[in-house]
Amino acid sequence: MRVFFYFLTLSLLLVSCNSKQGNRASKHSNQYITVLGVAQDAGFPHINCYKDCCKAFYDGNESKKLIVSLGLVDLENNKKYIFDATPDFTQQIQILKSNHLDNGNVIDGVFLTHGHIGHYTGLMYFGKEAMSAKDIPVYVMPRMKKFLEANGPWSQLVSIKNIELKSLYNDSTINLNKDLKVTPFLVPHRDEYSETVGYKIQGKQKSALFIPDINKWQLWERSIVDEVKKVDYAFIDATFFKDGEIPRPMKDIPHPFIVETVKLFEKEPLETKSKIYFIHLNHTNPALKAKSILKDSIQNLGFHFAKEGTNFSLD
Repeated sequence: MRVFFYFLTLSLLLVSCNSKQGNRASKHSNQYITVLGVAQDAGFPHINCYKDCCKAFYDGNESKKLIVSLGLVDLENNKKYIFDATPDFTQQIQILKSNHLDNGNVIDGVFLTHGHIGHYTGLMYFGKEAMSAKDIPVYVMPRMKKFLEANGPWSQLVSIKNIELKSLYNDSTINLNKDLKVTPFLVPHRDEYSETVGYKIQGKQKSALFIPDINKWQLWERSIVDEVKKVDYAFIDATFFKDGEIPRPMKDIPHPFIVETVKLFEKEPLETKSKIYFIHLNHTNPALKAKSILKDSIQNLGFHFAKEGTNFSLD
């Protein structure tokens, strides 16, 4: 309750800035990021959840939220890429095709962040039981590569060449073309099956960070404040709003709370805060709702929440 009044008071004291988020890519952008999902690994509504948060969906008061993913569209070079292969992969691939680019390829490349269920299991749709794809490029770090090669059913995707694994390395940049670069970087997380990375996406003129999962900002060797200052957009982990949000020890599933991230940036200018787009929200997070006083209080401080269908220009 104290957290509620703290942010409500701040929001009333500060002038609202960009609380209504529009597309950051014009109709003439040839190179842009599109938000394909904003929810945590299990999506919204959450399986077997009948609490108020999910009941709102079943009562028709909230819309379904797809699992966190970004699309990267390069119209000039007739290419499209996706970051993470989620359980909502089929729908997200179709959104890219129908709303952005139909170039005859299902996708020109998949970039994986790590081996948790919401971030790689969509690869199954490339298998012979589904579309029986041929040599889809999947960009992976070393441990993720070994995991996919050694464990079924993923190993079958590799052995029968539904997918072609492309090796990534920490802080080593992949040049997709002369104007589009992707750089993975390691972040601390629960690395049971693979390492975990975020990505820096660099376009012709602008750049973005994508960090959907991290344990706590202070456990990272880099400063998230400094890293946000270097880019134009930052899509960062906002799984939980605050401590105590779920009825189990939150230290077992560490993520930076939104209130913690806001505290880190409280002395930064609006120019820096406005680069942040919170993403990867758990079903219990009140900011996942379309309308929320707590969500408004954060937006009124200059921060944003990623919204499915919003585009961000890189040129």
